[in-house]
Amino acid sequence: MTILYTAEALATGSGRNGHTRTKDGHVDLDLAVPVEMGGAGGAANPEDLFAAGYAACFHSALQLVARRAKVELGESSVGARVGIGPTSGGGFGLEVALEVIIPDLPADQAQQLADAAHQVCPYSNATRGNIPVTVTVAAD
Repeated sequence: MTILYTAEALATGSGRNGHTRTKDGHVDLDLAVPVEMGGAGGAANPEDLFAAGYAACFHSALQLVARRAKVELGESSVGARVGIGPTSGGGFGLEVALEVIIPDLPADQAQQLADAAHQVCPYSNATRGNIPVTVTVAAD
């Protein structure tokens, strides 16, 4: 694989109650443990960042496969929900639910594009076989 771009970030402070910043400064924010996990909340957390990144990456992959298929997506969008919880081994695990919205396509065509995007998206490729990821399509 030829690397085209490398992102670099540094986390400081108390991890989930700390700060993170990318080397280029585009992301520069405080982090807080969510209230649901016993924290104060009020700031971003790693799952927020993962959900935002996965949604954007998957939407880009969806647009790529649509262009290759010469299909117009219209006002498409992708939402991502990232859940975190304890595992039986004492650690923590993640799960992801993606919702693909393509309002102007028949459901079967939208599903084919979503399935193809799931094979192309780097986040999907990185998580495949590691965490549960579901892809739901909402179409015409």
